[in-house]
Amino acid sequence: MKRAYKFRAYPTGQQEGRAVRLLADHCDLYNAALQERREAWRMCKVSIRYGDQSAQLQEIRTDDPNGHGGHSFTAQQQTLRRLNATFAAFFKRVEAARRARARGEQAPNPGYPRFKPCQRFNQVLFVAGDGAKWEPADGGRWAHATFQAVGRIKVNQHRAVNGRVKTLQLKREYRRWYVVVVAEEVAEPLLATGRVAGVGVGVARFLTTSDGEIVANPRFLDKARTRIADLERRKARAKLGSGNRRRLRRQLARQWRQVSNQRRDFHHKTARALVNAYDTIALEDLRVANMTRSAKGTVEAPGRNVAQKSGLNRSILDAGWGQFASILTAKAESAGRRVVLVNPAYTSVDCHACGARCARPRQDTVVCPVCGEHDADVNGARNIATRAGLGSGQALVA
Repeated sequence: MKRAYKFRAYPTGQQEGRAVRLLADHCDLYNAALQERREAWRMCKVSIRYGDQSAQLQEIRTDDPNGHGGHSFTAQQQTLRRLNATFAAFFKRVEAARRARARGEQAPNPGYPRFKPCQRFNQVLFVAGDGAKWEPADGGRWAHATFQAVGRIKVNQHRAVNGRVKTLQLKREYRRWYVVVVAEEVAEPLLATGRVAGVGVGVARFLTTSDGEIVANPRFLDKARTRIADLERRKARAKLGSGNRRRLRRQLARQWRQVSNQRRDFHHKTARALVNAYDTIALEDLRVANMTRSAKGTVEAPGRNVAQKSGLNRSILDAGWGQFASILTAKAESAGRRVVLVNPAYTSVDCHACGARCARPRQDTVVCPVCGEHDADVNGARNIATRAGLGSGQALVA
């Protein structure tokens, strides 16, 4: 299996300038390849593939020896593969929309891949040993990552990298630089616990297991909203291009980075606790993008309860269910655990004991006409466990 390690990098002033040039040149390559695909289809109805564009790289490098010719050939191939993956995702959305319309459902028009401004092209992927080299810290504080056309950069390696290094990624996050090391390692299964659980995620509570364990929702974005809104208002009033506006942008970036880091840290710790406790974990296969779609509607058919839906969407995105599911799945794979995804339909309002459809007078309670009141979240978690073939999902200690 592969594992990614993200480390803070500290390039010198000259190295940072070369790194910015590297990102700009790869952004130009990405945009030129996108333009070629668009024009070939618009003018000749011809589809351009990754292989066609990769074959042109040598000619591009020969014609521009001081620009593209000075960069890693394989890194440029990775940028073209990145564009190819973007188009593959676009065609997948087109096909999904076509099938939805065939069923008589409404579906949004998929957005065509767009050109990227240099300010938003923030990462370049290298193959280790071909244009990039990783030197671990070996007991010292600093590790080093060497990138072609950039140089040997100091890296703060705060944890050991296990396994064989496969790729290195140079990444910019506003004014900070990072090196992402992807290594291939052998999974080390944990000892079996004999316990299984269904796990339901929510907004009022972040997580509820089928044996009644509850994890509160920390609501990191809600706690930072006042400060972020104040900075946004001050930035909107600041003069374009002024030093004050630049300082406010830095403060805003710092606030958003803090929220993102807090959420990711919380997800990692919560997922680790679940993986350590259970052999099999069942989750709902949620479509978060569909759940957070805007309720504004159109001029002819305006939406209802738009403000309430907007607040719900913000709470769902703040909880980060998709990121949590990805982290949990990766940790389970490395520990030899199993994650099962189930259909989420009616898990909260079907009685886990008898299967009858329940009423839901309050957000935290469902009332079964046969069995009486249940905690809505625990009821949903037990339904998830049952759909995954884990029985009631109530954990039993072996």
